[in-house]
Amino acid sequence: MKTAALEVEYVYDAAVSDVWDALTNNSRMKKWYFDLAEFNPEIGFEFLFYGSKDDTRYLHICKITAVIPEKKLSYTWKYDQFPGESTVTFELFEAGEKTRLKLSHAGLENFATDNPDFSRASFEQGWTHILGTSLKNYIENRQNNT
Repeated sequence: MKTAALEVEYVYDAAVSDVWDALTNNSRMKKWYFDLAEFNPEIGFEFLFYGSKDDTRYLHICKITAVIPEKKLSYTWKYDQFPGESTVTFELFEAGEKTRLKLSHAGLENFATDNPDFSRASFEQGWTHILGTSLKNYIENRQNNT
C-alpha cells in the first residue's frame, strides 16, 4: 500500500544560493550531513555513505535523479542488503532574504516494516535532526560555512 511521503519544512536565515551550496558541496555536506567519499550534483551520479542507528551501521546507496540548480535535488535512497527503495527530494524557495526548504521522502513503505530503524517515525526523527538542527546550525552559524 502506497502511503503519503514524509514531508518536513524549515526556513533558514540564508540566501537560496548558500543553502543550495550546503546541500551540494561535498566539503560543506560533511559538516552537517554525512561523510560522503564523493558527491557531484549531476543526474545519474551514485554515492554511498554509512549511517548508524544505535550500534547498527547501514550502508546507504543513492543515485541522483533530478537537479535544478538552487531549486531542486532528488535522489533514490536504499540500503545495502535490505529490500526497498525510496526517493528524497529537497526543494528550495526564496522567502524574502531567507530560504524555505521542503524535504519530501517518498516510498518509505517499501522498506521492511519489521525493522524499527526503517519506520516512518525513525525517518521523521532523523530528518528533523538533520535539517532542523544540523543544517540549521551550520547554515546560520556563518563562521563555520567555509
